[in-house]
Amino acid sequence: MIHISFIAALLASMLHVLSGPDHLAAVTPIAISSDKKPWIIGFLWGFGHVLGMLLIGVLFYFFKDLIPIEKISEYSEQLVALVLIGVGLVSFYRIFKENKKQNYPHFHEKEIHIHSHNDQNLHSHTKIVKQNNKSSFGIGFLHGLAGVAHFFLLSPILSFTSKTDSYTYLIGFGLGTIIAMTAYAALIGKISSVSKKTNNNLLTKGIRFSGGLFAFVIGIYWFYLTQLG
Repeated sequence: MIHISFIAALLASMLHVLSGPDHLAAVTPIAISSDKKPWIIGFLWGFGHVLGMLLIGVLFYFFKDLIPIEKISEYSEQLVALVLIGVGLVSFYRIFKENKKQNYPHFHEKEIHIHSHNDQNLHSHTKIVKQNNKSSFGIGFLHGLAGVAHFFLLSPILSFTSKTDSYTYLIGFGLGTIIAMTAYAALIGKISSVSKKTNNNLLTKGIRFSGGLFAFVIGIYWFYLTQLG
């Protein structure tokens, strides 16, 4: 039997993830730049987000009188904003770097040079994939640490009289967070993949640029909001 607490947590977490422009802005440019399995980007972000929330929740529960949780949350919000700006700038840099490579004339005298060039590209691509995965997890973790809204989302746990309800709510919230962002990243990756298959380089780079711009603008706006607080 599925507990009501599980369903409530699942829906609440999905709404929380997909309604946050900072969440979507963090994942969008990374998912777009991932040629294979972009859903992993969303999965890692969601997993990191859940771990961050659990960490700040445990600290608050056991050490709320000793640790300035609100200060940690405040600085995390500012750091999230700066990271979003960084994600946008990195996206712009990669597009600029690719344009520079494509416009730079280079010749291969021997076939062996071509293979070496391909191996170098493969190594570079693998490195970027690993960087994207680490970045997605790290940003998700920071998002989990940031924001007092997470306390309200997890507060029903304290009101449940049954430990089973508390555990199922926590599990539902974690699963909902991961499922929502995994699905979003998969969708964004699919849209990007379709544009790449059309061999329309301008359209592909336009989508990537839009994703980077989205992250950059949201980062600026988010940082502005933290200064007002």
